[in-house]
Amino acid sequence: MDLPASNLTTSSDLGPVILALPKGRILKELGPVLARAGITPAADCMNEDSRRLRFETTDPGLDVVRVRSFDVATFVAHGAAQIGVCGADVLMEFDYPEIYAPLDLGIGGCRISVAAPKGLAEEEDSSRWSRITVASKYPGIARKHYAQRGIQAEIVHLNGAMELAPALGLSKVIVDLVDTGSTLRANGLVETEVIAHVTSRLIVNRTALKTRPEEIAGWINRFRAALAA
Repeated sequence: MDLPASNLTTSSDLGPVILALPKGRILKELGPVLARAGITPAADCMNEDSRRLRFETTDPGLDVVRVRSFDVATFVAHGAAQIGVCGADVLMEFDYPEIYAPLDLGIGGCRISVAAPKGLAEEEDSSRWSRITVASKYPGIARKHYAQRGIQAEIVHLNGAMELAPALGLSKVIVDLVDTGSTLRANGLVETEVIAHVTSRLIVNRTALKTRPEEIAGWINRFRAALAA
């Protein structure tokens, strides 16, 4: 039996698709990709001084929200945003089953690395460790990395200033995101291991992909075309 029109739900009834974007360096690198995908947010979206967090775009079917890089995955996983852009490091740390990551955008290249004071790296054989204290904003990645080597890791969860931790006795090593390595060197640390290379990914809420398949697939295809351009 056909449902009365008043009971039917269309994609337009669900409002615009929400695209979650990360603040900072990745947002700047993302600008040309968005342009090639035909996405033009309000001018103040790219202005880090703007206090607005949600922005209209020239497409009435798409709004943009600008949040911390770690929060992009949470917004998408819980359906507050249907699509987003975040680093592979965030996906590794949270491993949300609700997220599908169809595209590597090839921007924001860096790495998750272990770093230690130069003297420690030169004098100690890490393969002989059975326990280690690690300062990191990636407790899941750090713990898993050392567990795979049979080392019990005690994690000191920090959100910044990781490089201070070894010198002040807070940890023996750190696990952090590294770009040029200049901050490590300035604080007497050296990279000892690279856990993973990281780039930014387009991510999608799996439920949204099922409930709004044409819209979400359309945005994926527009990003795919932007990468090929």
